[in-house]
Amino acid sequence: MERQLHLNLVTSRPPMAGGLQSSSKMKMGPGRKRDFTPLSWSQYFETIEDVESLLQRRPWSRAAPAPWRRTLCSLLGRVHCCNMQQDQLQGGCYGPSSSWDIGKVVEVLYGDNPPPIMIIGHSMGGAIAVHTAAANHIPSLLGLCVIDVCGSMQNFLRSRPKTFKSLENAIEWSVKSGQIRNIESARVSMGGQVKKCEEPPSSPAVKKESIFTWRVELSKTEKYWEGWFRGLSALFLTCPMPKLLLLAGVDRLDKDLTIGQMQGKFQMQVLPQCGHAVHEDAPEKVADALATFMVRHKFTEFKEAYLW
Repeated sequence: MERQLHLNLVTSRPPMAGGLQSSSKMKMGPGRKRDFTPLSWSQYFETIEDVESLLQRRPWSRAAPAPWRRTLCSLLGRVHCCNMQQDQLQGGCYGPSSSWDIGKVVEVLYGDNPPPIMIIGHSMGGAIAVHTAAANHIPSLLGLCVIDVCGSMQNFLRSRPKTFKSLENAIEWSVKSGQIRNIESARVSMGGQVKKCEEPPSSPAVKKESIFTWRVELSKTEKYWEGWFRGLSALFLTCPMPKLLLLAGVDRLDKDLTIGQMQGKFQMQVLPQCGHAVHEDAPEKVADALATFMVRHKFTEFKEAYLW
């Protein structure tokens, strides 16, 4: 019987200011106009479920985590697996209990006999994935993948606008600023990151319906950053399962990771043409890296159609 591998993905976080492109690189030729209209997530997923955490009964997964959709669609075309995405961003809390909550959600969904799972996280989600793996909150965990973790986002938060006049305007900003370098990914992703303002805008000249703001105020999570990122590289290296580290540049490697990589303690791949949102900028390349890693460690097998 074919063994199904389930992927538990923690939602991604926005990039640092250092990953932004200059607007001059985004200029189009004469007569060409980019399409910034949003795309629906429904073509990438079959179902969506609400699962309440047992701790403080916080709701997770009220909406599918948009940034992963294209990567997972590509991955599912390569190897035999299923995927489950846990949208902690909607819960609005990244405190010390977040990794515990991931384990409880897996327990609620699968009971005492969860399927083999590989956990993947980007940026702050990567930190939570490492803490989850290190604490053994998922007993059936086979592998761990961390994508471009960064320890601070103050510069980025200061540089991004607080509101947008429309969803299309938010998508356009994400592409031209370099937050997301793949326009299709931006059209899928940004709809889950912003929402219509609940409070009336300060300017009476602007209609309330035309103002969008960020769904989650990331600045409120700053008090947790030090706890999540302090000693993270060393903790990552202690996780006993096979590990994959995907980076936008080798400058992300600190001393612990450099030594660990030289000692062969984890597999590393650098995608230099990407910004911080690696899985959004190059979903096909990230899917290739994940599929190769999973097959190498015998978590699953390539689909016959993909090999041909």
